[in-house]
Amino acid sequence: MEWRDQGVLLSARRHGETSVIIDVFTQEHGRHSGVVRGGVSRKVAPILQPGSQLDLVWRARLEDQLGSYQVEPIRSRTVAAFSGRLALAGLNAVTSLVNFGLPEREAYPTLYKQTEQLMDLLGQDTIWPLAYLNWEMALLEELGFGLDLSCCAVTGATEELVFVSPKSGRAVSKSGAGEWADRMLPLPPCLRGEGDAPDDEIALALNTTGFFLENRLAPALGHKPLPTTRARFIETFTRQL
Repeated sequence: MEWRDQGVLLSARRHGETSVIIDVFTQEHGRHSGVVRGGVSRKVAPILQPGSQLDLVWRARLEDQLGSYQVEPIRSRTVAAFSGRLALAGLNAVTSLVNFGLPEREAYPTLYKQTEQLMDLLGQDTIWPLAYLNWEMALLEELGFGLDLSCCAVTGATEELVFVSPKSGRAVSKSGAGEWADRMLPLPPCLRGEGDAPDDEIALALNTTGFFLENRLAPALGHKPLPTTRARFIETFTRQL
């Protein structure tokens, strides 16, 4: 068995004396693991940094085996990732959420492209939080927990949509919420792709996407807790507001 693809490195962990097991998010083969022989060497180790864009050749005797990788660097994102606390926290949040949420060896080509584009924005702190918010929305959509923010779930109205129902993930207008308003989640304009998306609004929107990650996605995966790296990214982001 053999294939060639591009991918974003999610994680690397030592395997034996000289090898490394890497997890990679690839365009055509999804999240996929494999062994890199000699991965701890001075030549290869600098390539195997989370966020790096890699050219990959995977081989195994049987399709369901772990297999081994040959890797070549396409571009490193290490400098961008270490340009500041927000960039590093954001990188860790993305890689851990992909590892957490995506089933292994199942392709998500649209999400892959969005992930690659998001990684290329690392270090651009003025635009990265909004890009990250849109990426979380895409992650929920791809995994079957997308939010429907097109119209009010109660009245069908398309105006004054200010809430999200925690049960259905649908938008709710101010009048449609009625006495249930205090139980609703916030729907800031940036969550619908509207307005200037100031940072405090993005932070509010991340509370809403975080609710569905924690209360819909995580239970579907066996009630595994969300990676703490997401909470650290949110803390780093809100600290600068």
